[in-house]
This record gives sequence, C-alpha cells and structure tokens, in this order.
Amino acid sequence: MSSAFTAEFGEPHAPADTARTLARVRRLAWLMDGAFRLPGSRFRVGLSGLLGLPPVLGDALVAATSLYIVYEAHRLGLPRAKLARMMANVAIEAGAGSVPLLGDLFDVAFKANLRNLAIIEQHLGR
Repeated sequence: MSSAFTAEFGEPHAPADTARTLARVRRLAWLMDGAFRLPGSRFRVGLSGLLGLPPVLGDALVAATSLYIVYEAHRLGLPRAKLARMMANVAIEAGAGSVPLLGDLFDVAFKANLRNLAIIEQHLGR
C-alpha cells in the first residue's frame, strides 16, 4: 500500500481488530438509528432523529457520523462498489434530511447507518 494512501486514510484493520471495530460500528449505528423504541409501537428511532432537527449543523453532525461508519468500512476492506452504495445511503439521508421537518421524518424511517451496518456485516459474513 502506498505511503500517500496510508497517510490519508490510515492502515487497514488487522484481523484481530476487525471484531472490535465491527462492535464499535454496530453500537454507533444502533445508537444513531435504533436506540429507542417509540412507546406503544415496535418502531425504533435513534439519536440521528434528534440531532438532525437543528438545520444545517444537526444535519452535518449526522452526516459526519454516518461518514465515520463508511470510513471504518473502508478500513475493514470493503470493496469500492459496497463503499459507493454506503456513500449513496449517506447522501440520500443527508439530502432528504436537509428538507425541514419532512426530511427529519425521512431520516427516522430511512436509517442509513443500519443499512450500512448490514452491508458491512454481509461482506464480513456475519
């Protein structure tokens, strides 16, 4: 691997670190998209629904968190096609989330982080 790539993106995960990284990403995705159950329903929401409420700054924070999950997927060795699909999920959520109120409802339903977690787990055979 080139030193320029390593300097910009960091070293890929060693196999021993994969389980820890996956656990960290799993916790973050669930915290952002499914940590809380709405009373009287089976529907779950996460912090992204709350953090995305303030315009611009909230949406930027949610998008940055989602991009961190994509970054970890890259370090776990996911192929470019899967990373592109993950980036599309983040872009869809960020784009829709920029629409006041309706976008926030879309964010709660779309759950880009859990979708991206499923891509990672599928790739790793979990």
